[in-house]
Amino acid sequence: MADARILVVEDEPNIREVITLYLRRAGYEVDVAGDGAAALESLAARMPDLVVLDLMLPQVGGLEIARWLRERGDTPIIMLTARREEPDRIAGLEMGADDYVVKPFSPQELVSRVRAVLRRTQGGPEPGLLIFDELRIDPRTRLVEVRGEERSLTAREFDLLWVMARHPRQVFSRDQLLDAVWGLTEYIDPSTVTVHIRRLREKIEADPANPQHILTAWGVGYRFEP
Repeated sequence: MADARILVVEDEPNIREVITLYLRRAGYEVDVAGDGAAALESLAARMPDLVVLDLMLPQVGGLEIARWLRERGDTPIIMLTARREEPDRIAGLEMGADDYVVKPFSPQELVSRVRAVLRRTQGGPEPGLLIFDELRIDPRTRLVEVRGEERSLTAREFDLLWVMARHPRQVFSRDQLLDAVWGLTEYIDPSTVTVHIRRLREKIEADPANPQHILTAWGVGYRFEP
């Protein structure tokens, strides 16, 4: 749900600012807390739709906040941990955290995790609608928007994008894509896929020469990166 409210609890200002920036770019409303006490104050005033929670916090620790949340409901929690904090990470998952991200992490990865947890717990923004940061794909209207601007895709281009976007990070061979989109692999030149991939990149990527979403798996095929 792109309009969900998220509480970011992180004591490191730079990390907190980056997380907040990326979540807001993805369409979420964001509240922030720089320590455990501020987090509890914010939670008591208004329960968010999801909490991004650092484990190592001053005043009140992340595990204590997670315990506080689980005593009051099932608000989704994504924990931020360092590699050396494995025992605490396990404790957090056993306490009911929905996911965790290990520092250092990619902000895009965190946004993807937030989106996945919200879809799993709340059913997503609309049936079938896919949202990946600046990219929005609506199968009902067959419209694609990039940074709020509608992009004109042919029927085959949309179908190709839809097949890959529904299965993020899964690698598809050209034959698999031909079969899924065109239906008759033996009568169509596999280079057709290559041409359509190039056109898709030109339409949805900020830099088609260095794509962020439609990536080549060398020697195998293509995959969609959320």
